[in-house]
Amino acid sequence: MRRSVLSCGFMLLAGAMAFGQNSTASSIDVSQDKKDIRHDRRDLRGDRRDRKSDVRDVRKDQKDINHNRRDLNHDRVEIVRDKRTGNSAELAKDRADARHDRRDLRYDRTDRHADLKDVRHDQRDIRKDKKDIRHDRRDLHRDKNGK
Repeated sequence: MRRSVLSCGFMLLAGAMAFGQNSTASSIDVSQDKKDIRHDRRDLRGDRRDRKSDVRDVRKDQKDINHNRRDLNHDRVEIVRDKRTGNSAELAKDRADARHDRRDLRYDRTDRHADLKDVRHDQRDIRKDKKDIRHDRRDLHRDKNGK
């Protein structure tokens, strides 16, 4: 009889220890989940800041593109006028200006394309951060409720 009482007491002690370990592990999980949420929110703020600056760059590049297109059209008008009047010195200068404006336009379009790519990348990061926050909140809720 003594052996069965001893084994029963040992089982109770093991169960109590296991229960105590679970509550400690749960509190560690809760604190880790809160830490993850804080980290994900920080990432989200940074990604939003990056997206905002990239959108600003896209708008600036679009303004540059529009300005260069107007300059190029103005140069084309001057080239036609110089051809009509036969002014070869002005014609060469206007053609060089047009070539320069075309190059600027090409560079501005390349910059705009790169900035748009950055915006899409930042939006993807924001979606991922929001998803991480949702998962961390779900984990936190599960840890608090013990499920």
